[in-house]
Amino acid sequence: MSHNPVSPMSRRERVLAAIDLKPLDRFPTDIWCVVEVAERLKEYAGTNEWRRVLDALDIDGIMGVSPPYIGPEPPDLGEGRRQNEWGMVYETQAYATGIYEEQVGYPLADAETIDDLKRYPWPEPDWYDYSALPDLLAAQGDRATMVGYTAVFYWHNQLRGLEASLIDTALRPEYTAYLMQRVGEFFLEYHQRCFEAAAEMIDTTQVTDDFGSQTGLLISKRSFERYYRPWMQRAMDLAKSYDIRVFHHDDGAIMELIPDLLEMGIDVLNPIQWRCKGMDRAEMGRLYAGKLCFHGGVDNQETLPFATADDVREEVAYNLRTLGRAGTGYIIAPCHNIQANTSMENILALYQAPRDIPETA
Repeated sequence: MSHNPVSPMSRRERVLAAIDLKPLDRFPTDIWCVVEVAERLKEYAGTNEWRRVLDALDIDGIMGVSPPYIGPEPPDLGEGRRQNEWGMVYETQAYATGIYEEQVGYPLADAETIDDLKRYPWPEPDWYDYSALPDLLAAQGDRATMVGYTAVFYWHNQLRGLEASLIDTALRPEYTAYLMQRVGEFFLEYHQRCFEAAAEMIDTTQVTDDFGSQTGLLISKRSFERYYRPWMQRAMDLAKSYDIRVFHHDDGAIMELIPDLLEMGIDVLNPIQWRCKGMDRAEMGRLYAGKLCFHGGVDNQETLPFATADDVREEVAYNLRTLGRAGTGYIIAPCHNIQANTSMENILALYQAPRDIPETA
């Protein structure tokens, strides 16, 4: 892996050059992590400001911003529980390694018919303050930005529950099509307003989902094509009409879906969970390096929490030789949120490793 010498870049320039498959001064980095890790990193950096943490670790980063919610106040469910504007209910759960919010309420779990769906109190795009976006984006400084999150399959899961949503695609075609239409139309209107408010300041948006399990797709390609791809395509086309790059997150073993995603127009593929079946990094690099930008790829199931700092450095080097084989098109990051059982030594190794690896590694 090598590339031509390039003048030093700003953090934003470096991330966008990687996404746009242009020459780099060095490969950019990004971070996703749980709250416990974020707090430890703030303590390490001696600051409560997240951007200063990124500065301390020399992380380029992609900064996510959303229009503030100004709609009806959700009901108070008591300590440890909350309900969002969609009616989804979450409960705080404490585990040995950290505290997580788990979904415990699915607002359409008992909706049996299309009429039931029509009676559901759907959220309104008017419930968000899009005018706040320019100031929020300007506050991110010289870092790449992200606004928006379209995830029609994931919303199907959250509205109905995972099991019911999977059954819907097999047994309730008209019902599923109507449900996806309502979800898809909301996302399109919401993102249209986001982009109208601040398109020139938005670098990326997520058109994303979780189609993969540890061993393969959760749904058939036929279900993907019939129910989800059309709305994802419309979301991608909307973003492209504003010259906004499409970031696609998709957990698990999704190798067979990548050609479709590339055809649809994604610019970034995340998180590259290479321990899942078929997600071979050398093969992915051979097939897709120079055609899309990889984001992630540093294993979060075994390497980061349980391996040594040297193992982390070796993994980063291997990713650069495979996912980064084109000399661009790769953003070094964990392949999901860094978990609370990951040592500070391994976290620091992840972000120092790209600086220590020779250009021709």
